[in-house]
Amino acid sequence: MSIAPNELHTLGNLDLLRLIKTGFFCSRQYPPAIERATYLWVLEQRRQGHCLLSGFHSQLEQSIFRYLLARHYPIVYALGRGIQPGLRLEYEAEIEAGHLLFVTPFEPKVNTTTQDTADIRNLLVLDLADNFFIPYMAHGGNLEQLFQSKVAQGKPIITLDLPENQPLIQNGATIYQPSDLFGRES
Repeated sequence: MSIAPNELHTLGNLDLLRLIKTGFFCSRQYPPAIERATYLWVLEQRRQGHCLLSGFHSQLEQSIFRYLLARHYPIVYALGRGIQPGLRLEYEAEIEAGHLLFVTPFEPKVNTTTQDTADIRNLLVLDLADNFFIPYMAHGGNLEQLFQSKVAQGKPIITLDLPENQPLIQNGATIYQPSDLFGRES
């Protein structure tokens, strides 16, 4: 899957697509113990000036979205539906400040997210991302299937050192090591 930018429906700062974009995925059911390491990773990304790209579907993804939005972090939000009229009003300040871009391959008449549209959205994230951070991937879940696709091949993945993430690690993912306050790995 490769979608040209002119084939996307967008709302927000298109310049965000020029930044290094890290695709962020996390399984819907995850161990709460990963939250601290995930937030540490997010803080490092902010310091490095990277842009976070996600569908922000799981509870942790949504929590990270709200956290980053409040801190004016560059975000590309991939939707599993069309851009609805109220979206601009809801995120007007962030859009006007240039910190947020919504992208979708769907027309506005697609007003709900289904499993099929979520799958397409996730493929869009795979396509647009330069690299990925996956703090937790449930065995046999949608993410495991997604990352077996051709679109994901060859792009760097960072993950947490968990038994459930062994398939990622065995396929070359780097284990995240948090930096200390001075930017050194701890």
